[in-house]
Amino acid sequence: MITRNYAQLIAQEMNLAQEQVQNTLDLLDGGATIPFISRYRKEATGSLDEVQIGQIRDLRNRWVELDKRRAAILDSIREQGKLTPELEAQIEEAATLGALEDLYLPYRPKRKTRASVAVERGLEPLAKMLIAQRQLDLAKVAQPFVNPDKGVADVEAALAGARDIIAERVSENVSLRARLRSTFRQHSRIRTRLIPDKVDEGEKYRIYYHAEEFLPKAPSHRVLAMLRGEEEGILRLTIAPDEEKTLSMIKRALLKNNTNGAQQVWMAAEDAYKRLLQPQMETEMRKYYKDKADTEAIGVFVQNLRQLLMAAPLGQVTTLAVDPGFRTGCKVVILNPQGKLLHNETIYPHPPVAQYRLASDKLKRLVLQYKVDAIAIGNGTAGRETENFIRHIPFERDVKAFMVNESGASVYSASPVARAEFPDYDVTVRGAVSIGRRLMDPLAELVKIDPKSIGVGQYQHDVNQKRLQESLEATVESCVNRVGVELNTASKELLSYVSGVGPALAQNIVDYRNEHGAFPSRESLRQVPRFGAKAFEQAAGFLRIRDAENPLDRSAVHPESYPVVQAMARDMQCSVSDLMSHADIRKNINLTHYLSDKVGMPTLTDIMSELDKPGRDPRSSFEMFEFDKNVRTINDVQPGMVLPGIVTNITNFGCFVDIGVHQDGLIHVSNMADHRINNPHEVVHLNQKVMVRVIGVETDRKRISLSLNLDK
Repeated sequence: MITRNYAQLIAQEMNLAQEQVQNTLDLLDGGATIPFISRYRKEATGSLDEVQIGQIRDLRNRWVELDKRRAAILDSIREQGKLTPELEAQIEEAATLGALEDLYLPYRPKRKTRASVAVERGLEPLAKMLIAQRQLDLAKVAQPFVNPDKGVADVEAALAGARDIIAERVSENVSLRARLRSTFRQHSRIRTRLIPDKVDEGEKYRIYYHAEEFLPKAPSHRVLAMLRGEEEGILRLTIAPDEEKTLSMIKRALLKNNTNGAQQVWMAAEDAYKRLLQPQMETEMRKYYKDKADTEAIGVFVQNLRQLLMAAPLGQVTTLAVDPGFRTGCKVVILNPQGKLLHNETIYPHPPVAQYRLASDKLKRLVLQYKVDAIAIGNGTAGRETENFIRHIPFERDVKAFMVNESGASVYSASPVARAEFPDYDVTVRGAVSIGRRLMDPLAELVKIDPKSIGVGQYQHDVNQKRLQESLEATVESCVNRVGVELNTASKELLSYVSGVGPALAQNIVDYRNEHGAFPSRESLRQVPRFGAKAFEQAAGFLRIRDAENPLDRSAVHPESYPVVQAMARDMQCSVSDLMSHADIRKNINLTHYLSDKVGMPTLTDIMSELDKPGRDPRSSFEMFEFDKNVRTINDVQPGMVLPGIVTNITNFGCFVDIGVHQDGLIHVSNMADHRINNPHEVVHLNQKVMVRVIGVETDRKRISLSLNLDK
């Protein structure tokens, strides 16, 4: 079997230098994580980013899986004694799974088929005569094959059996399958029809009861919706190009003339298409376009998740958090700047209890007693009412109130993670804690929730769940390592996403911290059980120690680069702290003096950037926001209104905006810009504060249509 140079193949596909790709593959094979390679091995990779490194990994995995299948196919054909040098060369050169399977099709072990039965009845020689496409006396050439004892009753039965053999061979024609696959991919239409008697069950699929569109241009969300409708037994779905044009293409490819032999071949070919090729190609197209739609949907989810995780944190301040409710009251918790629960109780400012004055007095007392700096209010049921109530309380401290998206908080509050952290408190307390922490540091809190439960996806339950989970986990890992993690306060869940750590080592870090107290330095991480040299290499640069004696331990400078910084400080005749706090000193450093075999200009440039702003948080600054005070329910919303809102979800067909009425409005992609756009992410980002114009309200259906164009 040919030994394949994966680095060369990938370099050609990605238009990269082979050395870049090979070095990246070597690092991945050595156990390095994508965030580590991207951040600390730029010399080796030529400064490839995380997306490129992930693509290199995925392409190599694709080639490895293809070659495993290639080897299995070669073994199978070899065992049959049918592997010729020409066939082996074709199989070795096949670059796609489809091409590989087409070559294998004639040799794949089959169950009994119409063609195999015809061969058993001795009709193969007759089939070969017909394949020659000559003018024949059909009755005369077929008569010798008539054998009632073998099931060939007459001439027509003999010809029919011969056509079955031809049909199977047509369906296995590698060249024809390739052309047909291209035709199906480029020209197919997807059609859906309502299955009779499913009207009552299929209301949500109404627009697909009798739908048809050009498949290559069909948006991924519609493809996934149609496939789900079929899966649920509501819709009947077909995928095919124009049959007449496709059959015409097959005819041109197979027929040499118009003899009666050729006519028999055409009858067999038409049967081959309708009975064998069309269903096979349709199955392929379902998978092909499902995978394509999955890729788009997962891409949308990943973009949304990244923006949500990288949302601006309020920071470490004493916070009062409220999980609003009417009948059951509002659960109130106090959190210290590190997110530790200090106090909890329930207030009842709303009907039916309506203890407005008592609730107001309690909150005033708590704000004063705990020196509260911020109030976080969940945006679910009773959220706007609670916000209005709190904003009218005359607090004796300057305290700001914020609405917080509580999507997923209930998932966290009922999770094993929450039960382990707060075993003595019920779900309402845990939910309020999650709301408060989400205001202080969205990333640190959201990592505790299954990303699929955060509510920022598009048909996430319809896509390949393994691919989705891998993509989301990679996104969380990327965000966590980009921001960096405070070693002495981070939760086990947050630590588990740090490069090279994982759940088991994260637990070991927490256990060691609980037993021995705060880590004084990055170097002390080596004392953690099972935290070896490789884990330290991968993780140390992403972990911060705010109160460390060595100022570099507070930064993103990797410990392996400490000697470089120390050499700079010696040469400048100052301390490392002076180097970090005085730009005029750094300005006089000649970086070329510190180049070496292991340290190149990309690393030195990163070091200087980090010395300028050590431990800098890449997330944006927190912004104040308030909904329109006069709009609290959907009944208050009227067409023509211009309202403030927050982008809560982005899909391929538009984005959803919370305008503070417990029902997000939709801005269709056509109302997002003055020109046509391909991707809503080009216009807005998650959690963005926007002004929107109301263009339609359907109160009974709870639908609000919005536009970013305010003057139309």
